[in-house]
Amino acid sequence: MLKSLYTPTDMTQGAPWKSIITFTLPMLLGNIAQQLYNTVDSIVVGKYIGDSALAAVGSAAPILNMLLVLFIGISAGANIMVAQYYGAKDRKSLSYTIGNSITVAAISCLALILIAAPLIRPVLVALNTPDTILDGCASYLMISLIGIAGMAYYNILSGIIRGMGDSFSTLVYLLVATVINIVLDIFFVAVVKMGVAGVALATVIAQLASSVLCFIKLSKMREFFDFGFKYLKPVGSYVKTIVRLGLPSGLTQAIFSSAMIVVQSLTNQFGELFIAANVVIMRVDGFAMMPNFSFGMALTTYAGQNVGAGLYDRVTQGAKQGTLIAVGCSTAITGIILLFGKWLMGVFTDTQALVDMSYYLMKILAAGYVAVAVTQSLSGIMRGAGDTMTPMWISLMTTVVARIPLAYGISYLTRTPELPYGRSECIQISLLLSWVLGALLTAVFYRRGKWKNKAINQ
Repeated sequence: MLKSLYTPTDMTQGAPWKSIITFTLPMLLGNIAQQLYNTVDSIVVGKYIGDSALAAVGSAAPILNMLLVLFIGISAGANIMVAQYYGAKDRKSLSYTIGNSITVAAISCLALILIAAPLIRPVLVALNTPDTILDGCASYLMISLIGIAGMAYYNILSGIIRGMGDSFSTLVYLLVATVINIVLDIFFVAVVKMGVAGVALATVIAQLASSVLCFIKLSKMREFFDFGFKYLKPVGSYVKTIVRLGLPSGLTQAIFSSAMIVVQSLTNQFGELFIAANVVIMRVDGFAMMPNFSFGMALTTYAGQNVGAGLYDRVTQGAKQGTLIAVGCSTAITGIILLFGKWLMGVFTDTQALVDMSYYLMKILAAGYVAVAVTQSLSGIMRGAGDTMTPMWISLMTTVVARIPLAYGISYLTRTPELPYGRSECIQISLLLSWVLGALLTAVFYRRGKWKNKAINQ
């Protein structure tokens, strides 16, 4: 039984809902483990250093996410190609896809370090980052950037492994990395007293370990693909397809991260307590979103394999079943947040005012998780079929056209002498409305069905 969990799964056979759940569960646990990186960082920082350091880590998060968008794009492109070629049983194309993805990632890591390192502090200053947390933000980002290869290769290699239907191995590797991260977090912060820099260093080392484990796993999967220097050498057609499929997904994350950075500038105006409250919300939000992201990734692989095999009726069937399951999970999570939210906030800080503010703001967002379940599930189907442009345009609409103007508009309209920057709830209200809009647009474009004509081999 245990051995079968490590074996790639053919998702073109059996009941769709069973394939989706079986594939999603290990990935969900893996995503929860990955979210523990940031959560443990926040708990350790909040408990051992203080709320100012907690705010520093939170302010660095949107910029760090922006640095990772390139690798998210490569990972998305590789995942879609691997799933479709695996479903089509095309060994040669699968081999070149894997080799070229590894090479493109290496080049991208080097370029990113050279370009981004000199810009970190100027960007933080431009975003009105408070002086009290500026140095902590800068050190956190610089260490994360230097260790970007571990984060990059885990995302890319785990995407390749999942594309071949194995979500269990990546779970195991993330659990190992999470244990490493927790131990090193406590050691670097509580024992060595490295502060925020120690949190970043612990995460970099842990993610490097998970990427090494992914490399070892791939080296043991030679029955499905070939590996050697000729497959690592860039081939124009495969690189172009990786970029064509992955660029929209990377841009989607870039759009989201850019919106976060722009909104972060507004957030910073509301003071250190509000910044720290948003950090706490993001950590709880990260766990609440995990089922949505997990079902979205599972449905990407499911759609990719079935589109590669030409089974479009099965894709549609899986889309309905997977979306219903995802919505059910999100509804349950929303109930848990509303019932136990205050206790969840108290895990991160002993400051009662921070707990109360975080819980109040979290209640505004709670219902939006059901909307995100629809967006992630149907977007996953479209991406797996090869249509990565439509989710990108929807993201552009919901963030740039909707969320940013809403946040700043509500802030402006609610200004008073007592509240010179307006009501701080503008951040959460704008996010909730953008989530609902995203679900509506995604459902409309999915039903139009143009994603059915986007397969790689068409």
